[in-house]
Amino acid sequence: MAGTYLTSVKKRLLNHKDLGGKTLDRLDAAQLHWEPEGAPNSIAMIVKHLHGNMLSRWTDFLTTDGEKPNRNRDTEFQEDNASKEEILRLWEEAWKCMMDALESLTDEDLEKTVYIRREPHSVIDAINRQLAHIPYHIGQIVYIGKMLLKDQWESLSIPKGQSAAYNQAKFGKP
Repeated sequence: MAGTYLTSVKKRLLNHKDLGGKTLDRLDAAQLHWEPEGAPNSIAMIVKHLHGNMLSRWTDFLTTDGEKPNRNRDTEFQEDNASKEEILRLWEEAWKCMMDALESLTDEDLEKTVYIRREPHSVIDAINRQLAHIPYHIGQIVYIGKMLLKDQWESLSIPKGQSAAYNQAKFGKP
């Protein structure tokens, strides 16, 4: 069962990486740094936050606290005018760190305890925590991308008004 769980987690996370990555690819550097009114975060800030979070949580996952002493979370939410290339580099580095750590886990590791800010978590709970946190931010990235591209946006799932056609293609009937 543990192998099935880890396979499912990796599949779900990679699906979200794909959604976020497709959004990042569609936008230019200025759009990645655009901030909606009301002081929400730009996509660039969200990527920096995910990078900081994922490196902190997944570096030495089983042996050190998931909140590393060298992480400065507050700077993740400061604008720095990073290039699109730098934003994409941070994105890929974060995902590689997490996926490598997940690939290294064994069935026995799922029974272990890890710590995040000195709070004990089962490995499964720590993974589930990330499985909630990361898609939350990917949703923000996609939503901002959709706001920016407006009618130029291409759906990443079933486009509005096309559910019946999608179902017919999948099931052979409306």
